Amino acid sequence: MKLGVNIDHIATLRQARKIDYPDTIEAMKICEKAGCDSIVCHLREDRRHIQDKDVFRLKEEITTKFNLEMCIAKKIVDIACKVCPDMVTLVPEKRKELTTEGGLDVISQKHEIKDVITRLSEKNIQVSLFIDPEKDIIEASKGIGAEIIEIHTGEYANALTREEKNYQLQRISGSIDLAISLGLEVNAGHGLNYENVSEIAEFSQINELNIGHSIIAYALFYGLENAVKKMKSLIS
Repeated sequence: MKLGVNIDHIATLRQARKIDYPDTIEAMKICEKAGCDSIVCHLREDRRHIQDKDVFRLKEEITTKFNLEMCIAKKIVDIACKVCPDMVTLVPEKRKELTTEGGLDVISQKHEIKDVITRLSEKNIQVSLFIDPEKDIIEASKGIGAEIIEIHTGEYANALTREEKNYQLQRISGSIDLAISLGLEVNAGHGLNYENVSEIAEFSQINELNIGHSIIAYALFYGLENAVKKMKSLIS
């Protein structure tokens, strides 16, 4: 199972002072040295952390795989088509949210999302859809041409009781089985940390886990290289 490290919150710390450090490129290099399999960042419309220049610089420097998270807004898609990351993960986006609150509404936005998939695919960019673990959404994703999905694990991560966690794990398990049967590649992420990741990592059919906030938070005390190595060992 692979590990994608989201470095958004390196940029969050930098943007708090509107200065040029900490540097996302330096962070990326440390993550790659520590053994991550891809680098993830989210270019939001409000540019609250990652900036356009980060995306272009990362494209030039990443030696593993570059996964750009983004919404389907035309201006953001235009940037992705210029940058040409290895992969784009399409996510929903709201201006006032603290972080992504759920999966894409693939059913009601199927035409818009399909058009974006087509445009990115023409640039030889792999496209993944960040979706909730729901049967109809998985089937709709396949129907509009997605080849990869990322299952939103936030409800599992936020569950307060063992009963609720088990229920969410069952939802995720069933969703993985369905997606695999449809020929989709499966990634997963959101809200995963050093305490809850092991149960998700037991689903061996997941190709990659994408994790950010918990790794950067752990790194404040133990160093970024150690943080990535520890997460990598947990999912291995």
